Amino acid sequence: MLDRDGFRPNVGIILLNQKNQVFWGKRIRTHSWQFPQGGIDRGESPEQAMFRELHEEVGLQPDHVRIVARTRDWLRYEVPDRFIRRDARGHYKGQKQIWYLLQLVKPDWNLNLRATDHPEFDAWRWNDYWVPLDVVVEFKRGVYEMALSELARFLPRQDSRSRYLRAGGPRQRDAQEFAPLHPADMELPPGASFDPDPQQNLRG
Repeated sequence: MLDRDGFRPNVGIILLNQKNQVFWGKRIRTHSWQFPQGGIDRGESPEQAMFRELHEEVGLQPDHVRIVARTRDWLRYEVPDRFIRRDARGHYKGQKQIWYLLQLVKPDWNLNLRATDHPEFDAWRWNDYWVPLDVVVEFKRGVYEMALSELARFLPRQDSRSRYLRAGGPRQRDAQEFAPLHPADMELPPGASFDPDPQQNLRG
């Protein structure tokens, strides 16, 4: 389903945890990292498409998240010809996207990269909000920057005082927040693997 300009309607998802870190997924069998996204089917609203893609790509249900915000208008990117099927060239130009900012309200063990028979990701991690755009496929970087910039003002405020009290004071808090995490200490969801540095393979 294309509009008159050759852009396919699409949704993008920025999923936050309680620390305002974002879900960062590695596209299956590649070194590219990205946010969940997918097309809007005929008859779907953007919000309906977002919840469908959320389940298909990361295994979450609507009650696992809350909608924080969405972009006001469509954000567009063009796809280079070499990534377009030969029979679609001249008709398909790229994607136009509504981006949603969601916050996870249930434990992240609910994430499941194998929720369908056609997984999009083979690894994931929580990353700082301003993700490293150099590991995103080049033609999507501009729209990522626009979406992150527009939605940044809606980031939930964090209550540092309550985190401090739950951690039991400065000594225990420091140990919890700054101790390095070892893969053996992590309980990963189905289909996930631990990758502490998604840029490592690119630098090698």
